Amino acid sequence: MEKRKLGKSDIYVSEIGFGCMSLPLDQLNANNIIQVALDNGINYFDTADLYDKGENEKIVGNALKNYRKDIILATKVGNRLNESGEGWTWDASKEWITTSVHESLKRLQTDYIDVYQLHGGTMEDDVDGVIDTMESLKKDGLIREYGISSIRPNVIDRFLSKSNAVSVMMQYSLLDRRPEEWLSLFEKNEVSLLTRGTLARGLLTPEGLIRANKTEEYLSYSKGELIETIEKLFTLKQPLNSIALKYVLQRKVTGSMIIGASNMEQLIETIGSYKYPLPGDILDKASEITKQEIYREHRE
Repeated sequence: MEKRKLGKSDIYVSEIGFGCMSLPLDQLNANNIIQVALDNGINYFDTADLYDKGENEKIVGNALKNYRKDIILATKVGNRLNESGEGWTWDASKEWITTSVHESLKRLQTDYIDVYQLHGGTMEDDVDGVIDTMESLKKDGLIREYGISSIRPNVIDRFLSKSNAVSVMMQYSLLDRRPEEWLSLFEKNEVSLLTRGTLARGLLTPEGLIRANKTEEYLSYSKGELIETIEKLFTLKQPLNSIALKYVLQRKVTGSMIIGASNMEQLIETIGSYKYPLPGDILDKASEITKQEIYREHRE
């Protein structure tokens, strides 16, 4: 599998990154899925302290502890579980980030995190304090690089303008092209885009029409628009999941597509779609079929 440089760092990530959130809680099953990822050249694994209330990090740590030198490990911080364990609040304070990184390190069974990501963000955050904390964690060797996972343009713009972040994670797909307006900003700041939602909840797979008929709407697509759009994409006579993956990868600023899988079959299907050779004009045709919209909120 091809690898790409992550922003201005010296980290190289596989074009498919494994989104660990979908992993089963059974360790053996999770190990088997992760082994398929490793065997197929996936080296980037993305989790978060919030997933399954920390259990996801434990499962990932157990599965990858013997491969630590060969993989790039990413997790996230900022969502603080309530004491009851039900729900969470946003906390981007220095104290919470510093506490959380040590807890994540324990769960992941590692001495360092390759990419530590702010798991959201608001304009009310002390952004200078967040960045200073991330830089301190780098200096202490607890993290190698840091980034942000957010869909708020104003939060991302401010964070990039003040920091040495190397990545931004955003939902991006053929059915959600809002990030395209901001790709030049990422290039200017030498950061990589980490995409999530690339298959749009399965709408951009062979089962897309089945899923569309069970969906009332998707973002600004009404049910009727969604079905019509996917029907048009099927007329291209190429595997829809391959089109979806290659559409995102054609952007030079894309670092890795974070794709989840709850079983080995899903992951094998995604890898096969990634390897499928598409005719050169298909991506342009696909873009003509879908909407190119912009974020309406969080702009200033």
